Amino acid sequence: YYFYVINAEKWTYGFTVFVLFCILAAMGNEPMAILLGGVMTFLVMWYIEELLNDKLEARRDELLADLPQVLSKLTLLVNSGMTLRDAWKKVASGGKRVLYREMQVTVQEMQNGLSEFEAYRNFADRCSIKQIRRFSSTMIQNMQKGNAEISYFLKEMADEMWEEKKHLVKRKGEAANSKLLIP
Repeated sequence: YYFYVINAEKWTYGFTVFVLFCILAAMGNEPMAILLGGVMTFLVMWYIEELLNDKLEARRDELLADLPQVLSKLTLLVNSGMTLRDAWKKVASGGKRVLYREMQVTVQEMQNGLSEFEAYRNFADRCSIKQIRRFSSTMIQNMQKGNAEISYFLKEMADEMWEEKKHLVKRKGEAANSKLLIP
């Protein structure tokens, strides 16, 4: 659905620009304006696609940046004796960024009667990031086994995500450094 909405936006702007240039070409009796309209249509559609890709990349980076902290909080709360559902609810209420909002939607789904398994699966689908999908599926598997190893799993995943975050920050720093060297 969202794919069609996004493409509809892109094609609507492109079609509008092309029709506008065709009208201007007819009014000015200038056939080169149609060619210019085609080029402008392509540029507008490319620009809209790039804006979307930038927004998606920023969202992905924000989700990955917050994941280690969320996992650490969940680990702490579960190790203190809180159930996973209650720990999830507490962590979700503690932030305003994208990952916390997605967690709040998951809490609302559970309060509306959706099973925990389905709510966590929907959470992973909405985030659509490999690390979150793995976290969600392993969490569901541990819940089905009886939560015996969930605290161990959360700690291991949190440690792994902190290491990944360090590497991500390092890569971003190196990319920024190379941009400074070669403008």
